[in-house]
Amino acid sequence: MRRSRITVIGEGLTERWYFDHLRTVMGFRYDCKPRFFTHQSYDEMRKLIELVLQDDGIAVCVCDADITRINPVESVRLKEMKDKYASNDKVFICDSMPSIEFWFLLHFLETSRFFNDSNEVSNILRRYIPAFQKHSFFLEKVHWVSDLCADDKLATACSRANFLSQNQQAKSYSNIFKAIELFLANQKTKQL
Repeated sequence: MRRSRITVIGEGLTERWYFDHLRTVMGFRYDCKPRFFTHQSYDEMRKLIELVLQDDGIAVCVCDADITRINPVESVRLKEMKDKYASNDKVFICDSMPSIEFWFLLHFLETSRFFNDSNEVSNILRRYIPAFQKHSFFLEKVHWVSDLCADDKLATACSRANFLSQNQQAKSYSNIFKAIELFLANQKTKQL
């Protein structure tokens, strides 16, 4: 029996570089193609998810949810996407409120406070990763992801994010822990 291939779909440059480096640092096995990482709407993401499913793959969709606060149409689209795939074990919707930078922050800090946008999160994140920038010259270097994974910080972030996912009152959250759990399970299966 052929195993389903995991493909990560994301919104932009930060997600692309993070998941590309994470695969290298942790030895995870998944596809992380640049064409699956563009500034796209939830509708476009859903089309990419369907392409992965047509190829009998597993889709991990990583997206920021901050747009849902100011755009009711996008809020409905994200909810529809989550509802559509809620019972599909081959689709993982890994949204973060307000952005993936909150996921990075969880590696260092336990918080569920309200952050207006990714810039606000990034300002706090720079206390822990002083050079952090959402630009290629920083993101393309693997060391920042290595640092996020060092000293069991990845497991700590997963634990914190999992806890927040069960707290309906959390103002900020990240479901990226679901992708990490999938990658770890896939890694263990490959080793058997």
